[in-house]
Amino acid sequence: MKDDCIFCKIANHVIESNYVYEDDLVCAFRDMNPQAPTHVLVVPKEHYANIVDGVPGDTLAAMAHAVDEVAKAEGIREDGFRVIANTGDAAGQTVHHLHWHVLGGKNLGEGLL
Repeated sequence: MKDDCIFCKIANHVIESNYVYEDDLVCAFRDMNPQAPTHVLVVPKEHYANIVDGVPGDTLAAMAHAVDEVAKAEGIREDGFRVIANTGDAAGQTVHHLHWHVLGGKNLGEGLL
């Protein structure tokens, strides 16, 4: 855990949040500034700056499983949802701890921007 990382603190329950899913490697919690009716962040409990920071395969697999669990729990699995990982400042990554946004609950359209 990186001491000055807000997502490390949330993932490890140093700071509590509105959790949707959790296992030994990852947790998922509601975004504080939702961009869709469902907006959940999936984060590893270990600190990785982004998706190209040497993330172990078992952690990525756990994140993918968490996305599926969130989609089922939120009732968006059948209608569709979007998963986004911003990597770096130019992509809009504001917290430099790997996280995937799971968005759904409305028609998100075809455009990404």
